Amino acid sequence: MRSIGSGLAALLLALAAVVAGPVAPAGAGQRADGHGWTGTWATAPSEHYEVSGMSEVTVRMPVRTSVGGSRVRVRLSNAYATQPVTIGHATVGLRDGGSAVKRPYEVRFGGQRQVTIPAGGTAVSDPVRFPLPAGADLVVSLYLSGQVTHITDHWWAQQTVYWTDYRAGDHAADTGGDAFTWTTTSWPFLSGVDVTAPRAGAVVTLGDSITDGSYSTADTNRRWPDLLSARLNACRPGAGVLNAGITSNRITAGTQTNPSAPARLERDVLSQPGARTLILFEGINDLGGASAEQIIAGMKTIARRAHQRGMRVIGATITPYMGFTWGGWTEETEARRRQVNAFVRHSAHVFDDYADFDRAVRDPADPRKLGAAYDSGDHLHPSDAGMKAFADSIDLTSLGLGRGCS
Repeated sequence: MRSIGSGLAALLLALAAVVAGPVAPAGAGQRADGHGWTGTWATAPSEHYEVSGMSEVTVRMPVRTSVGGSRVRVRLSNAYATQPVTIGHATVGLRDGGSAVKRPYEVRFGGQRQVTIPAGGTAVSDPVRFPLPAGADLVVSLYLSGQVTHITDHWWAQQTVYWTDYRAGDHAADTGGDAFTWTTTSWPFLSGVDVTAPRAGAVVTLGDSITDGSYSTADTNRRWPDLLSARLNACRPGAGVLNAGITSNRITAGTQTNPSAPARLERDVLSQPGARTLILFEGINDLGGASAEQIIAGMKTIARRAHQRGMRVIGATITPYMGFTWGGWTEETEARRRQVNAFVRHSAHVFDDYADFDRAVRDPADPRKLGAAYDSGDHLHPSDAGMKAFADSIDLTSLGLGRGCS
């Protein structure tokens, strides 16, 4: 979120089996040997923009995996574009520093090297036999062979993404990074990476810019879901953690490219492969323009729908933000925050458990504020230490992914 309330608001056709709508719903895809598809990494498409003169360009995107597996597939989204996009070649491989890749593995779509994703559509690749470790830096390379006019992406990636010059040609299979001459910090077209592994399932974190990792150190994977993944895999290897945070997201309102949390629940949470548990950490952006009752009603709706799909739901308390650089804090919004938090802490009939993020990072001397050690400097977004405090505050047994974790 870049502000609160009104201030924040300012701020495939060729192969129908491959180019389609959402991927299989949570829990689908289990094989007889106990291995099935589980998300190892995900992001939520959150904007689109027009480009001019872009063609024959390759983009290389590093992502941090959460669970390892023996086969890999990638999911692509052209959700917000008004024109189709053609992927002429795609590869995956382990990162070898910067934009270099140790060994690229070719990715195909319905047996074909090329796939055209229609406007508003998605694509899911064929499985790639590739031993992918947990906690690894995977690189997804896409060669955009045709004219590109619109890009659907997740714009606040906190990750350097590498591009070749326009009309430089296909460099998806390069091991070296010399052809990649300029960078951005958003993930274009890529929406998920799945693996086959013994199924412990995946945790999906639904949130706003705090979950998105805003103001955490770039290129270090210190978002709280990343740190939660490290904790989980130290105790329960095989558990995926998927980040569905979008900067400026709200429960009670949304826009075309930043839908409200209930509006995007199916796409970003319920349809994620292997999704077993939802951590709901939303509401701070609603405090300036919605009542506590409206926020709570939205939380109840999200929890009910997730429960109907067999998922556990963990509610998270809203963190303090008195003194936020961009304004929006008032005694009235603070009262709403406390009312919502009281609901989260005492709603066993709605949530299976809760994570007290408020208590984890607030200033003991003034609970309206972030503790100094946890403040990134704008008095709303947590520092790396704050992100770690969130991850450490979660009772791993509450996630329902196995015993022996705490």
